[in-house]
Amino acid sequence: MKRRQILGFLGIAVAGLLLAIGLPLVTPSAVIGQSNTTLLVSAAASLKDALEEIKPLYQQSKSSTKINYNFGASGALQQQIEQGAPADIFISAAKKQVDALEEKGLLLPGSRTNLANNSLVLIVAQDVVGISSFYNLTDSKIKKIAIGEPRSVPAGQYGEQVLKNLKLYDQVKSKLVFANNVRQVLAAVESGNAQAGIVYATDAKISNKVKVVITAEKKFHSPIIYPVAVIKGSKNISAAKEFVQFLSDSQAKTVLRKYGFIVP
Repeated sequence: MKRRQILGFLGIAVAGLLLAIGLPLVTPSAVIGQSNTTLLVSAAASLKDALEEIKPLYQQSKSSTKINYNFGASGALQQQIEQGAPADIFISAAKKQVDALEEKGLLLPGSRTNLANNSLVLIVAQDVVGISSFYNLTDSKIKKIAIGEPRSVPAGQYGEQVLKNLKLYDQVKSKLVFANNVRQVLAAVESGNAQAGIVYATDAKISNKVKVVITAEKKFHSPIIYPVAVIKGSKNISAAKEFVQFLSDSQAKTVLRKYGFIVP
């Protein structure tokens, strides 16, 4: 009898024995069906608190899907994706970075949508007095103004636009201290390393160490939009699309509103 036939008969005999003693047969497809999916979401740093709160809400209904976050400046995250770093979903704090990925064909067609909007504010430490507008940034008591690096941090881009449109940029340029993301700007003001900073309203909302001086008028900066999209090279397209859909559902919107985001 050939070796293949012998192995075949042994396989049948083992299967019969398992069934006889009541043990289920485990097939490869059953194992695959029970496997977990891990999604990596690259997201703007300003979304950190809201997205961390949204994660367990999602996993209540999708326990087989694990969500990992990669927070940072939108421009830096864009470059990571362009250079081939793994990511399933990208959420930027500006259109510019998502537009760039879309132009290079790196986004899944039809997956892009706008998640939320935000406002830009001028903040100072709680004990700072006498600052009531952006024009006060020229005062001698303001030595350092923290702002995101405009080339990679959308909050910095918006802040630069405001200062230039108010004709203040040249006057305060020497005071500017650039940070790698908007949360570093917040930390600089909280610690006293900067007397003032320009952040999103949502960043100011999570801190009890700073206060908002004024909200920038929308006419002085580009619209603050948070686009979200699935990365074309994702190995978990279906799961990624489901999570993006959840971000537009009522539960996620409630969390985003809680942190001060403006949602449709």
